[in-house]
Amino acid sequence: MVQTHSGRLQRLCQLLLADGQEAEEVVQEVFVKAFEAERRHGPPADWGPWLTRIAVNTCRDRRRAGWWRRFRRWSERIEEMPIADGGPTPEDAAISDETRRRVWLAFRALPDRQREVFVLRHLEGWSGPEIAAALGLSVGSVKRHLFRAIHRLRETLGGTP
Repeated sequence: MVQTHSGRLQRLCQLLLADGQEAEEVVQEVFVKAFEAERRHGPPADWGPWLTRIAVNTCRDRRRAGWWRRFRRWSERIEEMPIADGGPTPEDAAISDETRRRVWLAFRALPDRQREVFVLRHLEGWSGPEIAAALGLSVGSVKRHLFRAIHRLRETLGGTP
């Protein structure tokens, strides 16, 4: 289970928290919670959405707590953090530093819920119903958050809304 899901959860948490070390701690915490819950209640029907929901909720808890923000200043910048494992892709090499910075600033400016839905849909490739189940939302709410996120990104980056 850890091998199957840890890379995906690490990437998700890094995007939501903008802090690599904090993301590692959250992923470890997610697997501890999963182990404890499995002992008490048995395994869930599908580990992927269940672990994702725990990860997103744990990231929210960390953001609410606020104490880790003081330490973010000394961690790696999100603009320098790789989105996927491995070396740079041709697309990464083609994007200028200024464009990358603008995209990350626009992404980080999204409200938390919009950022979560956007990441799960466009970076993880999940469907609306899968996101709704993982985050405890209705499908309509997922669509609304996704629409607003895309609209806000387009406005911020200068595209047509």
